[in-house]
Amino acid sequence: MKKFLMATAATALMSGAAFAGGHAKEVKLGILIGFTGPIESLAPAMAAGAELAMKEATDSGLLLDSATVVPIRADTNCIDNGLATSNAERLISEGINGLIGGDCSGVTGAILQNVAIPNGMVMISPSATSPGLTTVEDNDLFFRTAPSDAREGEVMADVLKDRGITSIALTYTNNDYGKGLADAITTAFEAAGGEVTISAAHEDGKGDYSAEVGALASAGGDLLVVAGYLDQGGLGIIQSSLDSGAYDTFGLPGGMIGDSLPANVGADLNGSFGQIAGSGGEGIERLTALAGDAFDATSPYSPESYDAAALFMFAMQAANSTDPADYGPKIMDVANAPGEKIYPGELAKGLQILKDGGEIDYVGGSAVELIGPGESAGSYREIEVKDGKNETVGFR
Repeated sequence: MKKFLMATAATALMSGAAFAGGHAKEVKLGILIGFTGPIESLAPAMAAGAELAMKEATDSGLLLDSATVVPIRADTNCIDNGLATSNAERLISEGINGLIGGDCSGVTGAILQNVAIPNGMVMISPSATSPGLTTVEDNDLFFRTAPSDAREGEVMADVLKDRGITSIALTYTNNDYGKGLADAITTAFEAAGGEVTISAAHEDGKGDYSAEVGALASAGGDLLVVAGYLDQGGLGIIQSSLDSGAYDTFGLPGGMIGDSLPANVGADLNGSFGQIAGSGGEGIERLTALAGDAFDATSPYSPESYDAAALFMFAMQAANSTDPADYGPKIMDVANAPGEKIYPGELAKGLQILKDGGEIDYVGGSAVELIGPGESAGSYREIEVKDGKNETVGFR
């Protein structure tokens, strides 16, 4: 990664008493996600996951000569570029050393281009999945712990095929996330021999989706795939479909997975299915035990948020610096082999290894493996709604 001239606000955070011998006694990490908006039901557990990792590192006393890691929350509304960039600028002015976020793909791209790149600030998103973020010119400042929707399209095609679905109607939220995911699903499903009878956008925030559902029903299909948001238009599409009898089973990509959807729709959602980024095994089991009753560590993108925070702190430790220009190039190193595998609850162990000059391979709660331009290779939980709840029925 090249070293960049940072804007005045970012440069200011590297001066004065905040640093002593290159070490910050206080490390500030911004958490910039949609505490309001169409995925607001997911945000509390995402933030809690990130903050759990920060507390773990602070309590260890091993990060950069006993630095205290301070979280600073701010809102993106998920889909409000103006709010998201304004709050990102505020976080920069408050002296953050790294940015966990954004959450939804459109605001993430806006933050990256308008704030992170001009200020030389590293971002790690736990949930932005647009394929367009793979190739964006990011000056090596952008990473993500959730896999691209290009991978999800392939996974969803496999899920549909394995369940005997040969044709689908598809609707998507009219933004970068929805368009990218719809294209990925269409490409993968058609390559597998399936038929997409219609692919139509819907707008969030409407009170009536009967016209959209009418068009989808006219096109036909074994079921309706809703590539939307569980607390917004996606919910409206499903409710209108059920009310009119147009569809009774739905395919649910990542933006539709969360406890609030079956809670809001009720028993009529039983039998619907989909997938969300996630993994099984030792990592998520340890994170769940670590979180205890404080929050649901299996909630969508909560493990990825814990892992994003952990990667920041490990990279800083490896670089012996909180300067993004120094620690940014270390993120891929600490995320991948070679090195000793590190799981949730073992941040102290990883920090000590790095302090001693060793290497780690951070696994975390989401089976972290960063590829290509710093994004997750990705595994998925297959979900089915049973008895009014999302149940994990497999991993892919």
